[in-house]
Amino acid sequence: MGCSGGRSGERACCSDFCRAILGALFAAAAVLLSPAAAVSSDIRPAPFQPGERLTFALRWAFIRVGEATLEVLPDKTLDGRRVRHFALTARSNPFMDRFYKVRDRIDAYADPGLSRSVLYRKKQQEGRHERDIVVRFDWKRQTVQYSNFGRPREPVALLPGALDPLSAFYFVRAAGLAPGKVIERAVTDGKKCRIGRVAVLGRETILVNGTAYDTYRIEPDLRHVGGVFEKSRDASIEVWVTADDRHIPVRVRSRVAVGSFVGEIISHAGSAGADPRPE
Repeated sequence: MGCSGGRSGERACCSDFCRAILGALFAAAAVLLSPAAAVSSDIRPAPFQPGERLTFALRWAFIRVGEATLEVLPDKTLDGRRVRHFALTARSNPFMDRFYKVRDRIDAYADPGLSRSVLYRKKQQEGRHERDIVVRFDWKRQTVQYSNFGRPREPVALLPGALDPLSAFYFVRAAGLAPGKVIERAVTDGKKCRIGRVAVLGRETILVNGTAYDTYRIEPDLRHVGGVFEKSRDASIEVWVTADDRHIPVRVRSRVAVGSFVGEIISHAGSAGADPRPE
């Protein structure tokens, strides 16, 4: 997997992984669907449980620049209701810290059936830039509000069943996947609410760290995704998830103007100690 971009590419790798696994797995599409089409019904019992922890090595070319972790944490109670709790963390390694320190954490809370999100928090430290983002869902008023360091923006209207980007990733895992299928769901980051689309491009066997995985290769629609993706003419994201019932991501690959990066799974722990390799 070739790559270019030098130090500028290395700086982007950890933070881009967050954007890839989030905004890329469920990018907002250009058109809004009708409310009846906004929620997919093809959802199976959740293939993940509290205790699942997936760790990925992040590489720019052949240089390892950090790690990212996806976790299903124990359920919590918010406003008197039980909710699911998902977390994504990304951090640069000591080598990269000397050039561009990354410490990102995202916490997402959705109702147990993944029918809608309740709360979304994102703390980012990327070089000298910091953000403390909170996205609050008000389903009584059908609005969502974004704030950064306590400074709120104007609320925006919610589509039925809207999910935050991280919960939407787990929605994809709970969906039935097959080559040629397109999955759709309302997604919001608090600034806008759109329908996200992910296409299942095919079924492939890939090697990750010497281990063969039977996978589905999926690709999100990147329209309306900002940052480095918006600035790159031929930007793309590909994600490989296991073709079993768990749909565990084992590789994420992004191509942008400054080069490309890869995140590959290096460890998996779950409530049952399952391994995502083929049976």
